[in-house]
Amino acid sequence: MLCFLQLLNIICVLDNVSVHVTLAFCLFFLLGVADGVGGWRDYGVDPSQFSGTLMRTCERLVKEGRFVPSNPVGILTAGYCELLQNKVPLLGSSTACIVVLDRTSHRLHTANLGDSGFLVVRGGEVVHRSDEQQHYFNTPFQLSIAPPEAEGVVLSDSPDAADSTSFDVQLGDIILTATDGLFDNMPDYMILQELKKLKNSNYESIQQTARSIAEQAHELAYDPTYMSPFAQFACDNGLNVRGGKPDDITVLLSIVAEYTD
Repeated sequence: MLCFLQLLNIICVLDNVSVHVTLAFCLFFLLGVADGVGGWRDYGVDPSQFSGTLMRTCERLVKEGRFVPSNPVGILTAGYCELLQNKVPLLGSSTACIVVLDRTSHRLHTANLGDSGFLVVRGGEVVHRSDEQQHYFNTPFQLSIAPPEAEGVVLSDSPDAADSTSFDVQLGDIILTATDGLFDNMPDYMILQELKKLKNSNYESIQQTARSIAEQAHELAYDPTYMSPFAQFACDNGLNVRGGKPDDITVLLSIVAEYTD
């Protein structure tokens, strides 16, 4: 049976990110990351409240057994619907990515809404990658709850819009889940270079590699001369932009390994 050997490593620049790691029924392992939309600060709203509550709600639903492991979109939908039904309104928006490992079938089930995402690396190559969802430049798909006077004005997507995939994993596969703060500042080839430093699956090695990736992305985010993936995307959209993108940077690094009780 397979499991995740995992390390959570976070560098938060703006503290909008919430991450939850949940083990359920010893047969499934779940990872989730949600990135609050920082623009809500302009309206006096803490962006981390929405993302944090969303992930905590999804985590509780999983622990209560109210989920289908092969349907992470359903987990996201149930969590979001519960937020909508809260008597005390919770305002905000968030992207979200949920990854579920089925230990018995050796399959990974994923749901990604927005511009957070994941990579699956095998033999030093990316074999699976989430698709980034953008309405237009720098405007990702997002779950939102707006005040009544702003409904229809604030961008809001359905959880059903999340991109979902299912595929087999193998022993030794590396699963990297992260917010856009990583992917906007480090192209895949840089991430792969850092992952090559992962010599074994012990905790110290995973910790060092995850931290190295997060710290390098953080450094590049503040380099004004660096042509980051974000800057390249901006240029492709007709904008004259150069440099990194200061943002929340969250990295979850996991390795598929044999399960031992």
